[in-house]
Amino acid sequence: MTKRSGISLDASALIAIRNQIVAQHVISDDVTRLPGGFPIRKHGQGQEHAGSRPYVTGDDMRYIDKGTTARTGALHVRSFHEERDRVSFLVADFRPAMLWGLRHRLRSVAAAEALVWLGWQAVISGGRVGVMAITAEEPFIVRTRGGTRGMLAVIGGLVRAHDAAIRSCQTRGLTDPPLAKLLGGLERIAPKGAAVIIASAFDKPGDPFRDALLALSTRRNLSLLVVEDGNDLGAGHYPMRVPGERRRLVTLAGPATVAPAIPRVPGCRILRINSGLPVQSAIARAEVA
Repeated sequence: MTKRSGISLDASALIAIRNQIVAQHVISDDVTRLPGGFPIRKHGQGQEHAGSRPYVTGDDMRYIDKGTTARTGALHVRSFHEERDRVSFLVADFRPAMLWGLRHRLRSVAAAEALVWLGWQAVISGGRVGVMAITAEEPFIVRTRGGTRGMLAVIGGLVRAHDAAIRSCQTRGLTDPPLAKLLGGLERIAPKGAAVIIASAFDKPGDPFRDALLALSTRRNLSLLVVEDGNDLGAGHYPMRVPGERRRLVTLAGPATVAPAIPRVPGCRILRINSGLPVQSAIARAEVA
């Protein structure tokens, strides 16, 4: 399949997102308040005592270990390490309703780019990532793993899942299965204590969608990224580009109707991102619903 910007996922472009994050040190409040947006630079010590070591010039005198210093007659300082294993589990909605868009890219592509951005933020800060890509057929799952290799596995899974979802829609014309049903198996896959981040337009959520969200949020930090087209196009005929170098003419009755209502779940964060913006701008301008 020929890779076209905004229609297909390009692995090299998703990998390059890491360079944007590292080069620009994106640690603003707009990013770190998002799920997975952990600060890249850590200040101070970790929280769990990991022992003592001899003092070296430049160590903070506040962490002098008085007991060990008194016993040995030489200055020692306490050392620390991070006590938490940060896990971000990403969920990308590639059902047929996500495989179209009105602003430069498919909604599915915008969802994947946002998740990859947050995934890179997580692994750069020392966390682990995994992914489940939802399609009209079988889901694609990549188990949690840390470091660059973990993110490369996530990106590979997203690219394969997106390509398969488009091929299925072109050849079989599949309909959207209810999102609630597809999320049912996620509780067995996403580790307890993980940050679970679902990127979707949340069309056809199914019943009971709120129960599915409640089950996920019980022992996990749940966040929803609502992918929106920002459709303010008036009524008329518009050309649409589709995979395979083809163009179609679509008819719009006017601006988009009200987005689907998303049930409120205690502890669940809901953020809205504009699919028409480049990923960095979409993340920075994400609005809390």
